[in-house]
Amino acid sequence: MDGRGGRGANRNPYQLTEESPVYVISVAAQLSGLHPQTLRQYDRLGLVSPDRTPGRGRRYSARDIELLRQVQQLSQTEGINLAGIKRIIELENQVAALQARVAELQQMADGAAAAMRQREAAVHASYRRDLVPYQDVQQASALVVWRPKRPE
Repeated sequence: MDGRGGRGANRNPYQLTEESPVYVISVAAQLSGLHPQTLRQYDRLGLVSPDRTPGRGRRYSARDIELLRQVQQLSQTEGINLAGIKRIIELENQVAALQARVAELQQMADGAAAAMRQREAAVHASYRRDLVPYQDVQQASALVVWRPKRPE
């Protein structure tokens, strides 16, 4: 899973975004500071999975370039092996997806709360204003006995 969330879905095909696959492997290698063979290896391992042209050529996006730099930094600076880096990327993608879902659910909950307040206000507005609030009368200590009338 690369966390792109449906690359290109419902988008103008001529509009360039950070997810637009525009860089061939040689340019992506230059931009990321890596050898093209390293990019191929990362693709085989599933670390960075670029889009493909109909002829199966790789096309990298600006987001892919940033991910390549992140992989390089984790590998060289932090000393993390490629399997560990792959797991880190998967977890980061999972966290991003969960955060998006939480935001979506929060928005739904806020909408439901607003609708509830609106319905509650409508109910309060429908109350009859000529009614007198009921007040509970304190119980006295007197005992009342009820005796039915006897037929005479």
